[in-house]
Amino acid sequence: MIENRASDSAAERGVMRRRGRVKLIGILMLAVFASLLLSSCSSDQPSVFHTTSDTAAASGEDAQRIPWDYRIVEGTVGDLIGSDMTVLPDNTLLPNDGNYATGAKIWTLQFMSADMVTNETGSNEVKLSAWNTLKSYPDQTKAKADLDNLKISLKTNVPLVGVYKTEYQGKTRNFAVLTLPSGNQLKQPIDEDRYKALKSVTKVMIMVEEVHDYSDYDMVYAKFRGWA
Repeated sequence: MIENRASDSAAERGVMRRRGRVKLIGILMLAVFASLLLSSCSSDQPSVFHTTSDTAAASGEDAQRIPWDYRIVEGTVGDLIGSDMTVLPDNTLLPNDGNYATGAKIWTLQFMSADMVTNETGSNEVKLSAWNTLKSYPDQTKAKADLDNLKISLKTNVPLVGVYKTEYQGKTRNFAVLTLPSGNQLKQPIDEDRYKALKSVTKVMIMVEEVHDYSDYDMVYAKFRGWA
């Protein structure tokens, strides 16, 4: 009788130890999941200017990542997950810095980057990213204020590398080559009148759009937007 009670007691202690181990494993798994979730929701945005290894490896050249475009998008707050929130319709996970409630209408700032590689002929090959969400706003006015600071349209005088003609199957085309403020050279088709006007000049006035890096405002890429 005493032996049976001792066996039952030992069995109960074994069950309790197994339950304790299972509970400990569950707590550790929950802690790891929470750590991953918090790191994915970090509000620190790295600079989009850097050399990209994937594109460079595929092309055999150094690739520069540049900010290509920004936009503001209207959305709706979905689920609240701790101090974070999902933004519909894409279920983008963002920090709930504005303490929004589920169903609140908000605006988000999104950016698109580009991997630019200069090939052997000197031409630029561009690979665009998907849109990525940076920040949320309670109304459109505040969102547009940030957008207007990140995308700036202006007139500027830039060096004219030169103009040239090409002929193919009896058709002639004219081109001008410019050096943009970012240092990149750009080829633009031009008509005959502009070709004649640009033959004797070394600088030309153009419209550009400066696209600034969200995290490092002094880093900027200039895009041609027409002749001034």
